[in-house]
Amino acid sequence: MTCLIIDDEILAQDVIEHYLSRTEGLQLVAKCSNALEAFALLSKEEIDLIFLDIQMPEINGLEFVKILKHPPKIILTTAYTEYALDGYELNVVDYLLKPVSFERFLKAVDKARMTRSAPAEKIPAPSSQDIFVKCDGKLVRVRAQDIRYVEGLKNYLILHTTARKMVVHGTMSNMEEELGVFGHFVRIHKSYLVNKQYITEISGNMIRIEQAELPIGGVYKPELLKLLKVI
Repeated sequence: MTCLIIDDEILAQDVIEHYLSRTEGLQLVAKCSNALEAFALLSKEEIDLIFLDIQMPEINGLEFVKILKHPPKIILTTAYTEYALDGYELNVVDYLLKPVSFERFLKAVDKARMTRSAPAEKIPAPSSQDIFVKCDGKLVRVRAQDIRYVEGLKNYLILHTTARKMVVHGTMSNMEEELGVFGHFVRIHKSYLVNKQYITEISGNMIRIEQAELPIGGVYKPELLKLLKVI
């Protein structure tokens, strides 16, 4: 069986990887530190069995399983017993408590070998112009070019797109880094990140994007003018 490890703890990854290397018939394809990495990999690789941590940032393991329409076989790994019932309600193969012993690992693998599962879902790979955001407990694909501007609200963001407003979980700094690769997003204020393609007017320390007027922070204005090739 081809295997995938999803865990944000390197030591926990190493333990499962070591056990896999000692077990015949199991091939480790990759290790991922979060759900987004795993989604990208599942769009390219056929995976038979996932060793999935529950406690992870942004999207936890249980949320990850719920998002997949036809998940491969899944063995949950966690240090917290309170998640056991939730895991079995999701029809996972087994539930391993950390620290995981090799004997208990082998029992879980035997269960996986005897369990039939539906074919793993082939997730369409995102284009180079797409990002994934967490919205309403789901991962939602958004075209970067459709984002007019981003508004920051503490641990949440409002994406003002051409179609709608989306409240997503995340920080402005992380979103700035993710959108920065596209070359047409610029921070204009501690609470605003804008797509220069939708700027219609700049007047003093205010910027207009269609009907919205947004403030320009003094420390951000030079970079904005540079991006717009004003200076």
